[in-house]
Amino acid sequence: MNVIPFVHEGLGNSSYLVELGEGTALLIDPDRSFDRYLAAADARGWQIASAFETHLHADFVSGSREAAAAGVRELYLPEGAAARFPHHPVKTGARLRLAGCEVEVIASAGHTPEHLSYVVHAPAGPPALFSGGSLMVGGAARTDLIAPDQTEPLTRAQYRTLQQAFAALPDDTLLYPTHGGGSFCSAGGGGERTSTLGRERATNPLLAIPDEETFVRTFPVSFPAAPAYFFRLRAVNQAGPRLRREIIPPPPLTPDEFDTARQLALVVDVRSKKAYAAGHIPGAVSNTFRDAYATWLGWLVPPETPLLFVTDGEPLRQVVDESLLVGYERFAGYLAGRLVAWEAAGLPVVSGVLVDADAAHGAVLGGALVLDIREPGEFAAGHIPEALHIPLGRLGQELDRLPRDRPILAYCGHGERAATALSLLERAGFAGPLLNLNNGLGAWQAAGFRSEGGVG
Repeated sequence: MNVIPFVHEGLGNSSYLVELGEGTALLIDPDRSFDRYLAAADARGWQIASAFETHLHADFVSGSREAAAAGVRELYLPEGAAARFPHHPVKTGARLRLAGCEVEVIASAGHTPEHLSYVVHAPAGPPALFSGGSLMVGGAARTDLIAPDQTEPLTRAQYRTLQQAFAALPDDTLLYPTHGGGSFCSAGGGGERTSTLGRERATNPLLAIPDEETFVRTFPVSFPAAPAYFFRLRAVNQAGPRLRREIIPPPPLTPDEFDTARQLALVVDVRSKKAYAAGHIPGAVSNTFRDAYATWLGWLVPPETPLLFVTDGEPLRQVVDESLLVGYERFAGYLAGRLVAWEAAGLPVVSGVLVDADAAHGAVLGGALVLDIREPGEFAAGHIPEALHIPLGRLGQELDRLPRDRPILAYCGHGERAATALSLLERAGFAGPLLNLNNGLGAWQAAGFRSEGGVG
């Protein structure tokens, strides 16, 4: 069985193209960037005959409708998903014959109520388990994305899934999860994306938890923070997302057109932290285009916000793809000629302050407030003494904790998240000076300055 993974490093997710034989293939958990699946299938002489979803996804816009528009004949979704677009609802226990292979459907509730896993049995070789978020390498996916009163029942269901759902499958069963390390949907797990059931039975710490009550008490406290957009994309995927061909791409705008458009749209500056600090359009949100771009766009920008882009060599098509992935579809335009054209037109530019560790230390001695905008686990592992900890995802709701009458030094791991944080403060009217510690805590520690917590 030939399995081609498509990994999105920023979301920590994988989708899979699986050869079935007879020149056909199936897709597991595709997203709406569908051309890459078609290209991979065409390169191998395969036709994608069917697409399966393990559950209603919360962290990306799914691609089943794109699959149908591209000619994929059969769409399979869990019956409990109650999806409102044409598809085949599949039930627990079903066995589907597809081009010489059999797809076995296994109930695996926990991450979501409707969650199913699919086992592909080929004529030769071990079975392949496509587990979605029900079991992943070294962990399982979180159970708190439906509603607060559903977290405990779903956690109990997750425990039973881990203990019972796959018990009949042999140790050599290949494990292909959708969620993995780096996913905000996941709890536990490392950098590896695939495994076997035998290896997970021997090493996955969740499978070693001795009883359901211990699991219910300990599993939910292991979840990372949930990005805000997670709580709206399930409904988008249930209703059926718009097709990409229906969405108008961002048009090029002259500086004057861009200036007019920004009165009713949000400027997203996708350039590097260094370029943003050197000069940017007032009020622009810095979100450097990188693996994590989509996550932070979805977390920090309200839905339905019209977007304007400032780029500097970043591929606009990929920026649009990543924005679409997390449900942003209103594109007001992009700045033709880049920031150079904006400056040449005499339009306003403001600069930030990107500082090294020595300058940051001097600013702290001079009275600057230190703002750590990393996630709680990062903060616990080590931080600058007396730093105020507000994770970036909560910053907009906790601005009243910050002083408006003194400098603020923000830091993260490298500087991109800190640039985003400072852009939010600038938009909120903080006069600063607003300082970004270049290369974050590592630079501080490398310079010999003291840190507290687990390291340094």
